[in-house]
Amino acid sequence: MTTRITVAADNARIGDIIYNGLGSGKHPTYSWEAITQVNSVDGLIQLITGRLDGPHGEFWFEPEESVVVVRHPPAAPKPAIAEPHNKRPHGH
Repeated sequence: MTTRITVAADNARIGDIIYNGLGSGKHPTYSWEAITQVNSVDGLIQLITGRLDGPHGEFWFEPEESVVVVRHPPAAPKPAIAEPHNKRPHGH
């Protein structure tokens, strides 16, 4: 499950998904792109979506400026499974 939240631009994370206009596809979900890089440049926050060596989106914000992103919750840790202590092979 994902959650759409509003964060300050300086709290945006790599992997957050940001709205990037109309996009090239007909489906509206194609307009949301994952943030692949977060930079601080001259007191501004630069958010980059896509690959740097190809077409990518670039967003500039003041550090305190509000940004709406979709964020996946952190993965829950797997429960510990008790393993048997007797690991001797059976001799047949």
